[in-house]
Amino acid sequence: FSNLLGAVYRQGNLNFSKDGNAVISPVGNRVSVFDLKNTSETLPLSTTKNITCVGLSPEGNLAIVVDEGAALLVSLVTRAVLHHFHFHKAVSSIRFSPDGKFVVTKENVALMYHAPGKQREFNAFVLDKSYYGPYDETTCIDWSDDSRCFAVGSKDTSTWVFGAERWANLIYYSLGGHKDVIVGCFFERDSLDQLYTVSQDGTLCVWESDTEPNGLVLKRNWAEPETKPRLGEQEEEEEEEQGSGEGEVIRGKPEAPSEKKTRNVRYKQISRHFFNREGDFNNLTAAAYHKPSHLLVTGFASGVFHLHEVPEFSLIHSLLSDQSISSVAINSSGDWIGFGCSMGQLLVWEWQSESYVFKQQGHFNNMASLAYSPDGQHIVTGGDDGKQVKVWNSNSGLCFVTFTEHTSSVTNVAFTSSGFVIVSASLDGTVRAFDLHRYRNFRTFTSPRPAQFSSLAVDVSGELVSAGAQDSFEVFLWSMQTGRLLEVLGGHEGPVSCLSFSPVQSVLASASWDRTVRLWDMLDSWQVKETLNLTSDLAVTYRPDGQELAVATLNGEISFWSPHTATQTGSVAGRHDLETGRKETDKITAKQLAKGSFTSLCYSADGESILAGGQSKFVCIYNVREQMLMKKFEISCNLSFDAMEEFLDRRKMTEFGSLALVDDGVDISLPGVDMSSRHFRPEIRVSSLRFSPTRSWSATTTEGLLVYSLDGSMVFDPYDLDLDVTPASIRKQLRLQVWSSAIVLAFRLNENALKQEVLETVPHEQGVVCGSLPDLYVEKLLGFVAACLETSGHLQFYLSWAQNLLMLHTQKLKNSGAILPTLQALQKSIQRHVDGLSKCDFNMYNIRYAAALSRQRGV
Repeated sequence: FSNLLGAVYRQGNLNFSKDGNAVISPVGNRVSVFDLKNTSETLPLSTTKNITCVGLSPEGNLAIVVDEGAALLVSLVTRAVLHHFHFHKAVSSIRFSPDGKFVVTKENVALMYHAPGKQREFNAFVLDKSYYGPYDETTCIDWSDDSRCFAVGSKDTSTWVFGAERWANLIYYSLGGHKDVIVGCFFERDSLDQLYTVSQDGTLCVWESDTEPNGLVLKRNWAEPETKPRLGEQEEEEEEEQGSGEGEVIRGKPEAPSEKKTRNVRYKQISRHFFNREGDFNNLTAAAYHKPSHLLVTGFASGVFHLHEVPEFSLIHSLLSDQSISSVAINSSGDWIGFGCSMGQLLVWEWQSESYVFKQQGHFNNMASLAYSPDGQHIVTGGDDGKQVKVWNSNSGLCFVTFTEHTSSVTNVAFTSSGFVIVSASLDGTVRAFDLHRYRNFRTFTSPRPAQFSSLAVDVSGELVSAGAQDSFEVFLWSMQTGRLLEVLGGHEGPVSCLSFSPVQSVLASASWDRTVRLWDMLDSWQVKETLNLTSDLAVTYRPDGQELAVATLNGEISFWSPHTATQTGSVAGRHDLETGRKETDKITAKQLAKGSFTSLCYSADGESILAGGQSKFVCIYNVREQMLMKKFEISCNLSFDAMEEFLDRRKMTEFGSLALVDDGVDISLPGVDMSSRHFRPEIRVSSLRFSPTRSWSATTTEGLLVYSLDGSMVFDPYDLDLDVTPASIRKQLRLQVWSSAIVLAFRLNENALKQEVLETVPHEQGVVCGSLPDLYVEKLLGFVAACLETSGHLQFYLSWAQNLLMLHTQKLKNSGAILPTLQALQKSIQRHVDGLSKCDFNMYNIRYAAALSRQRGV
């Protein structure tokens, strides 16, 4: 797994990194890190269900990722999972203190744990204290700057202040004053005496205490019982579930504890403010507070967000977003505000300049198709969300243009051979061509009678565009140059499910539900050249050399055909490899169900393997020659999706049937209110698969666009290792200036840092070194040069290496089919630099100005 594209935020809370330059966002059951310098990365970890909250340590090195109950302790430095833990109940919020402890709230209890990793012990989560106070579920947490106490908000409209230590004058304190759910509670900077609480109905209460932070007195007599006796067996069982019986239990009552020798901490409300003054009442859904600048940010269900300076409650800024705001976060400097919106949008707003620093949005609904550009730099995706065609940069993982001309679901997308034109088919009856130079829709192809286009193909030259209709059973052909309809190919007796042009001939293959695949000759009056009869068919694709055709059928088989002789050359039975999952409402097991089929096929660049996926969580790679399964990928382990389980879940079975058949997601509303706020579980499926021209492949799934790469992140993966292959011996060869031997030894040890050191030590004018390398290491060196060109600043150095390797070994490289992905990766790297440098003409005047200024000052 390499990256996740197409989804930027689903639910949960946002976090900024410690330096404030990256946003950590939960995406389904994964975590993505968006660097605001325009790169994104998805961490190589996943939870079993959708993530509900993420807590970030004060140093920014650790994160605790929590789904509905299970938690992962993750190192953000090594990207590794350090510890697993289960809280047994749904967790509503988690927050680290400035000194490293953290508090977790679940149901009506707050659990405080010791700082993870401070002591050498097996269990990273050691329970310190359990705090019982609210009567309803807890919603939010905030710590004071000195880590001496924390505040917890609740759905019962109360806010509780608890002492992190056994203070004699502050064990617990309950604050009222609100009429709705508490959304946020915030301490003032370096202060205990100023506290802000914000509720869902748009009310801000300001509280003042009569005690300074240094006024807290530590309780000396530890034997004196300050806690109330435990209430019932159920709570005793809950405390045992925390994994450590050493934690103290502190129970609070709505009134403050009675006074003893030490005067207790008391709060009083000094002011109250309302956000909904104009009468446009809507729920306040998220709030964040930046203590150094006294900046309070609030987001609303209508998409409005406000910036206020407190405690004066003076409005600084107000803006309207187009989506409901679910989460708000402020970076450490207070300049940037991150917003997570409920429909999958992530915004970073710089409030001083009133501009967006970062704005990304995925598809509203499932992705339906994808295509790679010929150089592998761009990925285009089409979605079921009605209109969107998005283009993604495969290096940064970010979307840089969205086309919204379609008015219905986009069923298929394709690049032309030039890589600058995107063609998309839609159920709205149009096929559109988009220009990546000017970002516009420059051609719209339509049929004489309205038709819903379900399939699409563009020939190798980019001159012919074909689309298949699912309602009229016809295939339409247009000219890209003129936009004119050239021909309507009739003959199929069912909806056209898939189209594919031959890479070497003007032959179009069309698969239909009428159980045939027809080969149409584009040069001979668009006549049917061959008809392949099958039991049923869904998808068809050509091998890159055009000498073989693969067809997926409904019974889960992949058959291989020769397009010249119309004879079947082999088949793969993949019905049991697909392993269709069992839906919640199914009454039989997945094994008995076994009705899955492959809906998407794709050949690898060398034609030796075929990638297949369908209505399942698995993607299979088959060897075409041996007709056997090579590897099976599980694209998701997220149990929040349907059709993930293999067996019946007995916990959901009652005497009246499965609980899944009961729609318990409908809130009981007033009579006449629309009851459409139902929740549903999307079904896991793979809608489209493509091999990249370089060393990766992608799949559009219910989860998003998943990118899998052949470039693993292993630190030590040697090749042909021997005892004399050591870093010391390699550096000795460099000192002796035996360049060829040093390069070979470095590639045998296969450590990237050492390979780069060796290569950059060799003088670039030593072209004879390239000629003396063995053939095997020429391919490895060329692949390494292509990878270094992506990131290194030594552009001319690595370009000269690539030029010498290609000039001296052209004949040998021509005969190697496996070198094609490496060459395309090299072309992709060079093209990216060409695009970047060709836009730098405006720098010429800046350089002239700097040079003139330096001469004037005599520098």
